[in-house]
Amino acid sequence: MTDGRVSSAREPVRLVMNSSMVTMRYSDPLVKFPDHFSGVATSYAAFRPQYPATLFDWLASVCQQRDSAWDCACGSGQASRPLASHFDLVVGTDASPTQVAGAEAAEKTRFVVAASELAPLANGAFDLVTVAQALHWFVGEAFFAEVRRVLRPGGVFAAWTYGMPHIVSKPIEKVVHDFINVSLEPFWPPEIRMVLDGYASIDLPFEELEAPAFEMKVEWTLARFLAFVRTWSAVGRYVEERGEDPVLQLATQLEELWGGEEDLPPISYRLDLLVGRV
Repeated sequence: MTDGRVSSAREPVRLVMNSSMVTMRYSDPLVKFPDHFSGVATSYAAFRPQYPATLFDWLASVCQQRDSAWDCACGSGQASRPLASHFDLVVGTDASPTQVAGAEAAEKTRFVVAASELAPLANGAFDLVTVAQALHWFVGEAFFAEVRRVLRPGGVFAAWTYGMPHIVSKPIEKVVHDFINVSLEPFWPPEIRMVLDGYASIDLPFEELEAPAFEMKVEWTLARFLAFVRTWSAVGRYVEERGEDPVLQLATQLEELWGGEEDLPPISYRLDLLVGRV
């Protein structure tokens, strides 16, 4: 892969490291995928929560080498950037050109538009493959075959997801859970069932590794939380099908419970991990 070159999805390219971050994009009109987030790409980049640094410390610790990592379905780079603290090169790929365009430049990190099952990456070139909050969209043998192809012998695959929020204020938590389970229930894509079961229904075709417990913790204003809610796939489908914003009703229910701008009720999300060695 040379600097500034636009790569074809059907021609795996070798990754050459240098001191500058290079963003490369290409579009394959044959690639079709369930695109739930291009319409909210800007909000996705701004309002999705950040994963704990301890997660990336641990992932690096179980890798035999730390030369390169592939962050598949990277979105706008929420996992790609912290991986670069541990690896010499991180390549983030996503099927959505809009999501990739929203990825913030980071040292030792490159972003490429590519389908998960058809990555423009060299055989056996990577020590780690990660999928953050996205495996449910494309899980299957075609993707796992691509993981086997790009990983070095002994390389590590890791996918994680988070589902229901746990909120210190139980009245707030009940309103939010009811919104997820009742108001949005008809609008969740069927793949979200895998998220809610913590990926327990996914059989990993690699030698599984036991992962420690990790969770995301945030303290947000109500406005910040609602901005995150608007990035959910079910909210987008609700607006598209009904022509109205369901988050407005949620905001009304939460206003008195949440408090003022200085009130930041702690919220946590358990991360459910699938980790294996090839």
